[in-house]
Amino acid sequence: MNPEAAAGAGQGDLARLRALVRQFVDERDWDQFHTPKNLSSALAVEAAELLEHFQWLHHGRIDELGADKLVQVRHEMADVLVYLVRLADKLDVDLMAAVEEKMVLNRAKYPADKVRGDARKYHEYKDA
Repeated sequence: MNPEAAAGAGQGDLARLRALVRQFVDERDWDQFHTPKNLSSALAVEAAELLEHFQWLHHGRIDELGADKLVQVRHEMADVLVYLVRLADKLDVDLMAAVEEKMVLNRAKYPADKVRGDARKYHEYKDA
């Protein structure tokens, strides 16, 4: 699939996800609680809950999780995505466009020919 077709497919998936989350929220009359501040806070909490599953692992690789823990991780990832999609919805942010824009910035900040295989931050390799 070419990048433009993939982006279009992704946009459709995100639109479906946004509609699914909106419906869930509307059925519970929770929109009143979904301010950008509250959604950002909830997103940070869910991301911390995701991180908690990896906290004391030696390397944090999939083989250290086990089947039950992997299910829990998958659910925390879903929670993170739901809050992110909801926040984007409330702020009228097109997530696909935002990612595409950020990738342009990241490509400039981290040129592949200079950073391939190097995990340092951009300011650490600029003068190296």
